[in-house]
Amino acid sequence: MVVLGASVISKSGKVIVSRQFVDMNRYRIEGLLAAFPKLVGTGKQHTFVEAENVRYVYQPIETLFLVVVTNKQSNILEDLETLRLLSKLVPEYAMGLDEEGIGKAAFELIFAFDEVISLGHRENVTIAQVKQYCEMESHEEKLHELVKESKMHDVEKVMKRKANEIDRSKIEKTRGDKGGFMSLQSMSSGRIESSLSDIAISRSSSGGFGSGSGFGLNSDVDSYSTKPKGRPPSAATAPPKGSGMQLGKMKKSNTLLESLKAEGEVIVDEVQPASVKSKSAAPPPTDPITLTVEEKINVSLRRDGALSSFDVQGQLSLQILEEKDAYIQVQVESGGNPGILFKTHPNINKELFASENILGLKDPNRPFPIGQLGDGVGLLKWRMQGADESAMPLTINCWPSVSGNDTYVNIEYEASSVFDLRNVVISVPLPALREAPNVRQIDGEWRYDSRNSILEWSVVLIDNSNRSGVMEFIVPATDPSNFYPISVRFSANSTFSDLKVVNVLPLKQGPTPKYTQRILLQTENYQVV
Repeated sequence: MVVLGASVISKSGKVIVSRQFVDMNRYRIEGLLAAFPKLVGTGKQHTFVEAENVRYVYQPIETLFLVVVTNKQSNILEDLETLRLLSKLVPEYAMGLDEEGIGKAAFELIFAFDEVISLGHRENVTIAQVKQYCEMESHEEKLHELVKESKMHDVEKVMKRKANEIDRSKIEKTRGDKGGFMSLQSMSSGRIESSLSDIAISRSSSGGFGSGSGFGLNSDVDSYSTKPKGRPPSAATAPPKGSGMQLGKMKKSNTLLESLKAEGEVIVDEVQPASVKSKSAAPPPTDPITLTVEEKINVSLRRDGALSSFDVQGQLSLQILEEKDAYIQVQVESGGNPGILFKTHPNINKELFASENILGLKDPNRPFPIGQLGDGVGLLKWRMQGADESAMPLTINCWPSVSGNDTYVNIEYEASSVFDLRNVVISVPLPALREAPNVRQIDGEWRYDSRNSILEWSVVLIDNSNRSGVMEFIVPATDPSNFYPISVRFSANSTFSDLKVVNVLPLKQGPTPKYTQRILLQTENYQVV
């Protein structure tokens, strides 16, 4: 049997969709199809009609004809079987069985016809197989999406860098001659340095450490500026680079980001979403003194559950609202974890901290910087590396298995009893789907991001009542590697260092000032790869 072509035409002979399977020019197939309505006639119940050189095997589809043109030597029984299979495929891909519906699904129908007929001969396939073949993933499409995503990421980095440059220029203009920050000496070792370094401190008219002078941080820590003496709070400088809070003027520097968002593009900030969320959600300080203990965790787990890399970086920050409360010392205590190495700011008395765990300035007659911008001034930093699997707050196990035309995916989380995790989001990449996956079981909530093809599993709180949980879903058959890397975001109110502020000691006579302590552990990059 040789099939010359398969077409959908109107009863007047107008060609809507036509696919030729042999070498045949356009005028030849149009001439054959134009002659078909004259041969059919009216009132006939046959399913084929013959001309001089070809045979038309046809079937009415409402107001249209599905026509298979073959040579006269073909097997009529096989021709009818081919016609029957094609007639079932047309309603599968066409939204309506009229000219408009067929025209909109023209390419899908041509692809389906190609799966049924190859070089004029019918393939031994079923409708389910044809649909599966047509929905196969395209390597070129995935490569295009990866290139597009990489370009978008590069554009976002350029935009963020430009916005930060504008912010820095505004800060420099508004700062003027009020005095600046000194650079923080780089952390060259993990132990506490015992030697004291000479620190150049710019003196203001008051001779204090708060108004018009300060001590600064290096480039990987947020910058902080002091509030100029005699100015109202509204005259404070613009928010420094890296700050989680943004003032109204920041919108101008992010015009390009906003325009891309308006066009439907998903714009992801350079900082992690969990970090942005936690900082933006934090209320502004109301107590005279606010101390923040914050740790960021970076973890890479292998698919078999083994730990690939682990890193925790922490910082203790101080924020003071009024100058009268700036003459203080901070007493802390830690959990005694031997794997954690502490590093004090160069302006902090290292010997006092090493002997009594008290953080105070080398010159007790000078105050700490004051102001509400940013997260405050960093007093203490620490780092923890090389832990084992038992120290992980959360482990993820993914079990994909292919069965027939479907892939069954079971994902399980197991949480450590040390941490109560909040706002947990487990993001699982999926292959391109026409519809949302079939989630059969889940401990928590789920959301499908069709634009990025990501399934998000969220749990508001993981505590002793739900230290483990399972999600099971079904997608069309695909390679198990398509479900990686799995990204995780969460936060907690306890830390690895177990560092706590136990007291704030005033250096001048008077009552002990009120202070607030905030403790936060959050993910920066937590993945199963």
